[in-house]
Amino acid sequence: MQKRWVESEVDSVEAIAGLQETLNINHVLASLLVKRGIHTFEEARFFFRPDLRQLHDPFLMADMEKAILRIEKAIAAKEKILIYGDYDVDGTTSVALVYSFFKKHHSEIDFYIPDRYSEGYGISTQGIDFAAEHNFRLIIALDCGIKSVDKIEYANSLNIDFIICDHHTPGDELPNAAAVLDPKRDDCPYPYKELSGCGIGFKLIQAWCQTKDIPFENILCYLDLVAVSIASDIVPITGENRILAWHGLKRLNTEPCMGLSALIELAGKKESYTITDVVFMIGPRINAAGRIDDAKHSVNLLIADDHAYAYEKGQIINQKNTERKVHDSSITEQALAVIDNDTELMGRKTTVVYNANWHKGVIGIVASRLTEKYYRPTVVLTESNGHVAGSARSVLGFDLYEALLECSHLLEQFGGHKYAAGLTMKAENIPAFQQKFEEVVAASIPPELLIQQIRIDAELDLKDIDSKFYRILNQFAPFGPQNMAPVFVSRKVKLLGKAAEVGNKHLKMCIYQDNSSRFDCIGFGLAEFLPQLNAGIPFDVCYNIEENNYKDKRSVQLNIKGIRIHAFEN
Repeated sequence: MQKRWVESEVDSVEAIAGLQETLNINHVLASLLVKRGIHTFEEARFFFRPDLRQLHDPFLMADMEKAILRIEKAIAAKEKILIYGDYDVDGTTSVALVYSFFKKHHSEIDFYIPDRYSEGYGISTQGIDFAAEHNFRLIIALDCGIKSVDKIEYANSLNIDFIICDHHTPGDELPNAAAVLDPKRDDCPYPYKELSGCGIGFKLIQAWCQTKDIPFENILCYLDLVAVSIASDIVPITGENRILAWHGLKRLNTEPCMGLSALIELAGKKESYTITDVVFMIGPRINAAGRIDDAKHSVNLLIADDHAYAYEKGQIINQKNTERKVHDSSITEQALAVIDNDTELMGRKTTVVYNANWHKGVIGIVASRLTEKYYRPTVVLTESNGHVAGSARSVLGFDLYEALLECSHLLEQFGGHKYAAGLTMKAENIPAFQQKFEEVVAASIPPELLIQQIRIDAELDLKDIDSKFYRILNQFAPFGPQNMAPVFVSRKVKLLGKAAEVGNKHLKMCIYQDNSSRFDCIGFGLAEFLPQLNAGIPFDVCYNIEENNYKDKRSVQLNIKGIRIHAFEN
């Protein structure tokens, strides 16, 4: 599929020139900083050296004082506290963090993770009944609960209090809980709105430490969990998230908790984990427990304080991840076959596919793969507990949540974000939903959003890529949403020798410009360009700059995202 190249607009020439002179850096690097809202030496210093002292006071969050007072009351009265969280990475890391911390201060504490299949997402009646049966008087809910108005009323009728720590967008009514911590509340003055669920949990224990005069250094050991949640939940790498991720990755690469250490060992990559590495190597393993079996395995791994036990749990989770891959591959193949053999479906602006026998635990992954393949809003549905459950994914720039809102009369429930959502419906509503979803999307999505784009940050001459440039560029990390690894374009580059195909349709080559060094390149899935490249015609490339570590030899490599052959341009 041909991708659109979208070059970013040029920012203030004066601002770029001023920052270039102030920092004594390359013009392109200065422009990248300006695009990130950085205009002064001090702002650049804070960007390149994220400082934990820049974290906001947790008591700026609405209801934080109420939350701390209710926990104090529970501990003083020796009440049982239940730490409750969602079954994904953000939920399980949140539970592990808050449980591990308060376990040091209160013995009457346990955790609960709802079953993905029998209970579904969020606060469940079954979970509240478990709390009542075991005499828990306080539940701290993490990464869920902001829309659980009826469930919280049910808990109140049983004399169980809730503290909700969530980061999802609230509905019209807030739950009647003892405290509701969510920066996205309309009445919450907290300055940063994009924390992960685990980030909210971290702010809760930070507030507790401030109240009890516990040194802040005592909770730095939990930052690896926060970094894993930030990476896996795809939240913006800006503001507080960038500070927490920067220090959390440092922790992950030097002193990870025993559970994460076991996963790192089992994943095979021993050092220098980036946000991307967490997303593709650690996150899926933690998620796999809840997708295939029971997410409590993940929490038990992450709270482990014995290496042998942690490794044993890690092996279980690693095996579940292997099983997840088998389901993922099989269902993706089946879904692709359904689409490819349906001319009406192929011609649509949406994909909605259903099979009652598909494994519910991997339909979100399959939805992502189908979106990547056909690049249009996608919903994958399967049967679950007498209903149809689905996972939805969107394309860049299109608000999936708003589209589902217009289909809500056909749904039992739904929730999520702009780009990802979960939903349930009655089986008889599937055809009507397929039609309505197509109508809504087709009427509102601009045609260009259905063509995958490559966002180019700046034009760069290859001769400007030297050791200083790369060293400074590295300091823009950690990369992720709203702080993506910059994509550069270089024009009329030439091939040194011949390009070759490696692996499964991947491209390997060496390129240069006049007066530049030579750069090894890898282009995943770009082997289709081999005939044109080897014809010797100059071409343009857009790419990320990265480090290649092969047999302990480190070198700068260009990761090619797109190629344009000059002879084929209009």
